[in-house]
Amino acid sequence: MTAIELHPEFLTKNGEKQFAILSYQEFVALQEWLEDAEDLLDLRAAQKEEGDTPTVSLAELEKEFGIQ
Repeated sequence: MTAIELHPEFLTKNGEKQFAILSYQEFVALQEWLEDAEDLLDLRAAQKEEGDTPTVSLAELEKEFGIQ
C-alpha cells in the first residue's frame, strides 16, 4: 500500500479543531486505502487460521478444470 497525501481543512469551535474536510478525491483515496488494509488483515487472519493446510496453485486449478 502506498502512502496517501492528505490536505485537510479544519473547522474549529472555540479554538479547537472539530471537523476535518477533505477533497472528494482524497476521501475516495483514503476510503480505498482503508478497504485494502481491511482486506490485508482478513487475508492474514485467514492464512493464520489455515496454518499448514495444503494449497493448490491457480495454474493447477486451471489445468484441472481445463481453463486457459
